[in-house]
Amino acid sequence: MLVASRFASLIRIGAATLLLFPLVIKAETIDFSLPDLKGVERKLSEFRGKWVVLNYWATWCPPCLKEIPELVEFHEQHQDKNAVVVGVDFEDIPRDELVEFTESYFMSYPILMTKPTAKTPVGVISGLPTTFLISPEGKLVARQSGPVTAEMIEEFINQQSNP
Repeated sequence: MLVASRFASLIRIGAATLLLFPLVIKAETIDFSLPDLKGVERKLSEFRGKWVVLNYWATWCPPCLKEIPELVEFHEQHQDKNAVVVGVDFEDIPRDELVEFTESYFMSYPILMTKPTAKTPVGVISGLPTTFLISPEGKLVARQSGPVTAEMIEEFINQQSNP
């Protein structure tokens, strides 16, 4: 029974890992700035030296709402170590409404704001949520369309850190 349980766990981790798609591109350093919930311009480069989980989402998106607790958990476990989550609200919503929303979901990670556009500094957003993983050196290394879990992110980072 222990073997079956361990095997099921490995399959679950393996399947989760397949969902974060490594990007096969010439890795260039990415940097851009967007306003945070206080209206202060924040640069992506502020987070260099750590993995950045860059999550594009919206308040009206059910899969986005489902993954928020996972992102909060991941951020709280890693922010003082090796990784941070940075949320990018991808909709046209008044700042005060967004602040109220993020407080009600206990979103402890930085939230930046942008209106939907055809192309973002990290590429096209074809659906929400979309998550990009940026290396500590500032290189875009993975993309996931659809929800992510803390386990998926941790497994991907561990694979990249220990090839």
